[in-house]
Amino acid sequence: MAPERSRASLLNLRINGEHREVVDNLSLRELVTQLDLTPERIAIELNQNVVRRTEWPSTVLKEGDQVEIVHFVGGGSRQEQEADGRNN
Repeated sequence: MAPERSRASLLNLRINGEHREVVDNLSLRELVTQLDLTPERIAIELNQNVVRRTEWPSTVLKEGDQVEIVHFVGGGSRQEQEADGRNN
């Protein structure tokens, strides 16, 4: 019989609306690394509060936290947008 995996060291979170299990004592910075994200291209909201990038290493996730990760997408220059018909 295989040993049962200990669930005491895992946290249940919601990341962008999806249930995820992560290891206990994980910082936002470590989460970004685990998810293989580019830190300079994202913003993170934790429980409806934006967390500054400088605070990611010291912000430790807790059971039930809700994390929203927003990816920044470049839109090109205004001239490129007009040429492509993407006027606003």
